[in-house]
Amino acid sequence: MIWLTQQTFDRLNAELEERRGPLRAEIVERISSARDEGDLKENGGYHAAKDEQGTNEARIRQLEDMLSGATTKASEDDQTVSAGKVVTYRYDGEEDEESFLLGAREIAEDRADIEVYSPESPLGAALLGHKAGETVDFEQPNGRTAKIEIVSAVPFAG
Repeated sequence: MIWLTQQTFDRLNAELEERRGPLRAEIVERISSARDEGDLKENGGYHAAKDEQGTNEARIRQLEDMLSGATTKASEDDQTVSAGKVVTYRYDGEEDEESFLLGAREIAEDRADIEVYSPESPLGAALLGHKAGETVDFEQPNGRTAKIEIVSAVPFAG
Protein backbone atom coordinates (compact mmCIF):
# COMPACT_ATOMS: atom_id res chain seq x y z
CA MET A 1 0.00 0.00 0.00
CA ILE A 2 1.36 3.43 -0.99
CA TRP A 3 0.48 6.37 1.26
CA LEU A 4 -0.12 9.75 -0.41
CA THR A 5 -1.35 13.08 0.85
CA GLN A 6 -4.71 14.07 -0.60
CA GLN A 7 -2.98 16.89 -2.50
CA THR A 8 -0.54 14.49 -4.16
CA PHE A 9 -3.27 11.94 -4.89
CA ASP A 10 -5.35 14.63 -6.61
CA ARG A 11 -2.35 15.92 -8.60
CA LEU A 12 -1.40 12.45 -9.82
CA ASN A 13 -5.02 11.67 -10.72
CA ALA A 14 -5.19 14.89 -12.77
CA GLU A 15 -1.94 13.95 -14.52
CA LEU A 16 -3.33 10.50 -15.30
CA GLU A 17 -6.51 11.95 -16.81
CA GLU A 18 -4.47 14.43 -18.90
CA ARG A 19 -2.22 11.62 -20.17
CA ARG A 20 -5.13 9.28 -20.94
CA GLY A 21 -7.15 11.93 -22.72
CA PRO A 22 -5.81 15.12 -24.33
CA LEU A 23 -2.10 14.20 -24.38
CA ARG A 24 -2.75 10.70 -25.79
CA ALA A 25 -4.99 12.18 -28.53
CA GLU A 26 -2.41 14.86 -29.37
CA ILE A 27 0.36 12.26 -29.75
CA VAL A 28 -1.84 10.03 -31.95
CA GLU A 29 -2.59 13.05 -34.14
CA ARG A 30 1.13 13.82 -34.51
CA ILE A 31 1.87 10.20 -35.44
CA SER A 32 -0.92 10.26 -38.02
CA SER A 33 0.28 13.55 -39.52
CA ALA A 34 3.88 12.34 -39.69
CA ARG A 35 2.77 9.05 -41.25
CA ASP A 36 1.00 11.02 -44.00
CA GLU A 37 4.35 12.61 -44.92
CA GLY A 38 5.53 9.36 -46.49
CA ASP A 39 8.75 7.41 -45.89
CA LEU A 40 8.79 6.45 -42.20
CA LYS A 41 12.44 5.34 -42.15
CA GLU A 42 13.74 8.90 -42.34
CA ASN A 43 10.80 10.67 -40.75
CA GLY A 44 12.16 12.26 -37.54
CA GLY A 45 8.78 13.66 -36.52
CA TYR A 46 7.19 10.23 -36.72
CA HIS A 47 9.93 8.56 -34.64
CA ALA A 48 9.87 11.37 -32.05
CA ALA A 49 6.08 11.07 -31.72
CA LYS A 50 6.30 7.26 -31.40
CA ASP A 51 8.95 7.65 -28.67
CA GLU A 52 6.75 10.16 -26.86
CA GLN A 53 3.82 7.76 -27.18
CA GLY A 54 5.84 5.01 -25.52
CA THR A 55 6.90 7.34 -22.71
CA ASN A 56 3.33 8.51 -22.17
CA GLU A 57 1.93 4.98 -22.10
CA ALA A 58 4.62 3.89 -19.61
CA ARG A 59 3.78 6.83 -17.32
CA ILE A 60 0.06 6.00 -17.59
CA ARG A 61 0.79 2.42 -16.45
CA GLN A 62 3.00 3.71 -13.62
CA LEU A 63 0.31 6.14 -12.42
CA GLU A 64 -2.44 3.51 -12.69
CA ASP A 65 -0.39 1.04 -10.63
CA MET A 66 0.50 3.65 -8.03
CA LEU A 67 -2.99 5.08 -7.65
CA SER A 68 -4.71 1.69 -7.57
CA GLY A 69 -2.61 0.75 -4.54
CA ALA A 70 -2.67 4.15 -2.87
CA THR A 71 -4.37 5.37 0.26
CA THR A 72 -4.80 8.83 1.75
CA LYS A 73 -6.34 7.42 4.92
CA ALA A 74 -4.95 8.89 8.12
CA SER A 75 -2.59 6.63 10.02
CA GLU A 76 -3.46 5.36 13.47
CA ASP A 77 -2.06 7.56 16.27
CA ASP A 78 -0.14 4.76 17.97
CA GLN A 79 3.42 6.22 17.98
CA THR A 80 4.56 3.44 15.62
CA VAL A 81 6.59 4.44 12.56
CA SER A 82 4.43 3.74 9.50
CA ALA A 83 3.49 5.40 6.22
CA GLY A 84 1.56 8.62 6.74
CA LYS A 85 3.44 9.56 9.89
CA VAL A 86 5.72 12.47 10.68
CA VAL A 87 8.69 10.83 12.34
CA THR A 88 10.91 12.83 14.66
CA TYR A 89 14.25 11.26 15.56
CA ARG A 90 17.73 12.05 16.80
CA TYR A 91 21.04 10.33 16.63
CA ASP A 92 21.87 8.64 19.95
CA GLY A 93 23.68 11.07 22.23
CA GLU A 94 22.70 14.14 20.19
CA GLU A 95 20.26 16.89 21.17
CA ASP A 96 19.24 18.01 17.66
CA GLU A 97 16.06 16.43 16.36
CA GLU A 98 15.09 15.93 12.74
CA SER A 99 11.71 15.10 11.23
CA PHE A 100 10.43 13.60 8.01
CA LEU A 101 7.17 12.40 6.51
CA LEU A 102 7.11 8.70 5.68
CA GLY A 103 5.24 8.23 2.40
CA ALA A 104 5.58 8.02 -1.37
CA ARG A 105 8.41 10.14 -2.74
CA GLU A 106 5.96 11.86 -5.11
CA ILE A 107 4.68 13.82 -2.08
CA ALA A 108 7.92 15.83 -2.06
CA GLU A 109 6.79 17.69 -5.20
CA ASP A 110 3.87 19.13 -3.23
CA ARG A 111 5.53 19.67 0.16
CA ALA A 112 8.54 21.97 0.45
CA ASP A 113 7.93 22.31 4.19
CA ILE A 114 9.04 18.78 5.19
CA GLU A 115 11.44 16.11 4.00
CA VAL A 116 9.71 13.05 2.57
CA TYR A 117 11.22 9.57 2.76
CA SER A 118 9.66 6.46 1.33
CA PRO A 119 9.30 3.32 3.45
CA GLU A 120 11.85 1.74 1.07
CA SER A 121 14.50 4.41 1.73
CA PRO A 122 17.36 3.31 4.01
CA LEU A 123 16.19 5.43 6.96
CA GLY A 124 12.50 4.73 6.38
CA ALA A 125 13.10 0.99 6.18
CA ALA A 126 15.27 1.01 9.33
CA LEU A 127 12.64 2.80 11.43
CA LEU A 128 9.50 1.22 9.94
CA GLY A 129 7.48 -0.64 12.56
CA HIS A 130 9.42 0.69 15.54
CA LYS A 131 7.83 2.82 18.26
CA ALA A 132 8.63 6.18 19.80
CA GLY A 133 11.18 5.75 22.58
CA GLU A 134 12.99 2.90 20.84
CA THR A 135 16.59 3.13 19.67
CA VAL A 136 17.27 1.49 16.31
CA ASP A 137 20.53 0.52 14.61
CA PHE A 138 20.69 2.23 11.23
CA GLU A 139 23.23 1.20 8.62
CA GLN A 140 24.09 4.44 6.88
CA PRO A 141 24.86 4.65 3.16
CA ASN A 142 28.58 5.01 4.05
CA GLY A 143 28.46 1.56 5.69
CA ARG A 144 28.71 2.78 9.28
CA THR A 145 26.05 1.90 11.82
CA ALA A 146 24.41 4.68 13.83
CA LYS A 147 21.98 4.42 16.70
CA ILE A 148 18.82 6.46 16.15
CA GLU A 149 16.30 7.25 18.86
CA ILE A 150 12.72 7.66 17.67
CA VAL A 151 11.29 10.67 19.49
CA SER A 152 7.76 10.53 18.04
CA ALA A 153 5.69 9.17 15.16
CA VAL A 154 2.45 11.10 14.70
CA PRO A 155 -0.12 11.11 11.87
CA PHE A 156 0.50 13.72 9.19
CA ALA A 157 -2.00 16.54 9.56
CA GLY A 158 -1.22 18.64 6.50
